[in-house]
Amino acid sequence: MNYFEFFGIPVGFSPDEAALRRAFLLNSKKYHPDFHTLADEARQANMLEQSTLNNEAYNTLADPDRRIRYVLEIKGLLGDEQNQPALPQDFLMDMMDINESLMELEMDFDAQRYEQTLRAVEGIEQQLEQAIAPVLQQYSDPGGDALLPEVRDYFFKKRYLLRIRENLSKFAAAF
Repeated sequence: MNYFEFFGIPVGFSPDEAALRRAFLLNSKKYHPDFHTLADEARQANMLEQSTLNNEAYNTLADPDRRIRYVLEIKGLLGDEQNQPALPQDFLMDMMDINESLMELEMDFDAQRYEQTLRAVEGIEQQLEQAIAPVLQQYSDPGGDALLPEVRDYFFKKRYLLRIRENLSKFAAAF
C-alpha cells in the first residue's frame, strides 16, 4: 500500500491539502500508541508501526518536493542513480555560467558576484517552477503517465540547483 492509498486520496502532485490533513489526524487518533496502552503487546507494536507509517506518509505527502520524489518512485521513474537520463543540454549550458561563477568565488570571493550568482540561481528556479506548475496540476492517475518524464526532468534539475545552492551557502559566511 502506498502513502496515497493509506490516506485514501488519489495519486497526484497536487493533493487536496485539507483532505490529506483530515486523513492524517483521523489516523493519528486511530493509531497513536497512547490510545492502545491496555492492548496486548502485538497490538501495541502494530499500532506503533501504523503510527510511524502515518507520520512518515504525511511528512512525505505534505512536502511538495518529497511528494514529487515519492510519486516518481512509486511510478518506477527513480531507480539506480547511474541509469538516470542525462539533464538536457540547454540546462547544462545555463549551468556552465553558474559553475564558472562558483569557481571564481572559490578563488576570489566577491560579494557582488555572489549576489549575482544567487539571483541567477533564484531566477532559474523560478522559471522551472513556473514551467512545471501546470504540468503538476494537470497530472492525474491513471492516465497522466505521459507527463511524468517532464516531472522527472524538473526533479533532477531542481536537485542540481540544490547542490549549487549548497555550494553558494559556503560563501554566505564570507558575505
